[in-house]
Amino acid sequence: MSLTFEFILEDARWQAQELAAIGAKLGDVIPQHLPLPAQCSAVVMACDDAQIAQLNQDFRGKPQPTNVLSWPAADLSAHKPGAQPKRALDPELGDIAIAYETCLRESQAAGLAILDHLTHLLLHGTLHLLGYDHIEDADAEVMEALEIKMLASLGISNPYVMNNETQ
Repeated sequence: MSLTFEFILEDARWQAQELAAIGAKLGDVIPQHLPLPAQCSAVVMACDDAQIAQLNQDFRGKPQPTNVLSWPAADLSAHKPGAQPKRALDPELGDIAIAYETCLRESQAAGLAILDHLTHLLLHGTLHLLGYDHIEDADAEVMEALEIKMLASLGISNPYVMNNETQ
C-alpha cells in the first residue's frame, strides 16, 4: 500500500514550507496504521485565508477562514458514534485545502513548530477523507487517538495536550 499527495500551490508563501516532505512522511505512516487501497492518493490545495474562507462559505455556510477543509471521494463515515469508518476502496481519496495564514497563526499561538502543525493538519484532513470525524465526542476520541499515535511515530508531540496548555 502507498499513499501519495499531489500539492497545488495557490499561494507562493507555501513554497517555503516542506509540503512534499510532509506528504512523503505521512504517505509512509498512514498505511502502517490503516488499511488503504493500493496506490491511493489525495490532492492538496495550499491556499490563503481568503480562498479557504470562500470555500468554507460555499461548502459549509461559514464565511470565515479555517485551517483545513476536506472533500472525501466517498462517504466512509461510521454507522454509529465511536465506531471505525468503512474501509476506503477508491484509490482517489479526495481533496484537501489548507490555509497559510491560519496555519501559521495557530502554530505561533500554540508554540508549535510550523512543520509539526502542518503535518498534523494534513494528517487530520486525510483522516477526514477516510471517514473519521470529530463532531460527536466518541468520534473525536477515536480520531484524536489515531492522530496522536501516528504523529508520535513521526516524533511529533500530542498536539491536543500542547494546544490545551497554551489556551
